[in-house]
Amino acid sequence: MASARKSTKSKLSSERPKKAVHRRRYLLCVNNDGYPASLEVRKVYNPLPDPEANKHHLIRVIDESGEDYLYPQEFFIPITLPKAAEIALTTPPES
Repeated sequence: MASARKSTKSKLSSERPKKAVHRRRYLLCVNNDGYPASLEVRKVYNPLPDPEANKHHLIRVIDESGEDYLYPQEFFIPITLPKAAEIALTTPPES
């Protein structure tokens, strides 16, 4: 009868958990007060990592000058884009 006591452990418990899919974070500009030449309202921006800026409620983005600058967090709202839109934003345009 000892052989009848085989392990009943599920195969699922021994499988490795799947890695979480990392999605890029995007921001929609909703305000450009004081920066009309630098930020476009209703434009999608890709924030750059800056933990120190985040402590001061600022977000670093590449603005219309082509340089990265800090702007108030309240000028943007985070958005989730469909996968096709993410690919379109990260794929270089054809020449």
